[in-house]
Amino acid sequence: MEESSVHESPITGNGDVVKARQAVRVLAQEARLSLVDQTKLVTAASELARNTLSYGGGGTMRASIVTRGTSTGVKVVFSDQGPGIPDLDLALTDGWSSGRGMGLGLSGARRLADEFTLDSAPGKGTTVSVLKWAR
Repeated sequence: MEESSVHESPITGNGDVVKARQAVRVLAQEARLSLVDQTKLVTAASELARNTLSYGGGGTMRASIVTRGTSTGVKVVFSDQGPGIPDLDLALTDGWSSGRGMGLGLSGARRLADEFTLDSAPGKGTTVSVLKWAR
């Protein structure tokens, strides 16, 4: 997979969540995602940026346009050095909430993306990646 138009930014406050959302929308438009797919990706990125701030204590976002063969998409990766997620299966359960978030949760972000990866362990932080392909 090849990357272009890479955007990296810190997630340290509410303003950074807004900036992350805006950066992802610009890349989604540049990659020619449909309006529906742009909205899905921006919604997922917004939730993950908020999680990075709220649960991870802040972190980073790396977003890029990716190509695989003739397909183009946008990949967004959020990383933090927070406490990690003790039960990944529970965290990915539909409707599960820690009670502090918007309620969309990781399972919602996973549903909105074409590809989703989650890497986390207690004391090791969390990295979540979402990818949406142009149709």
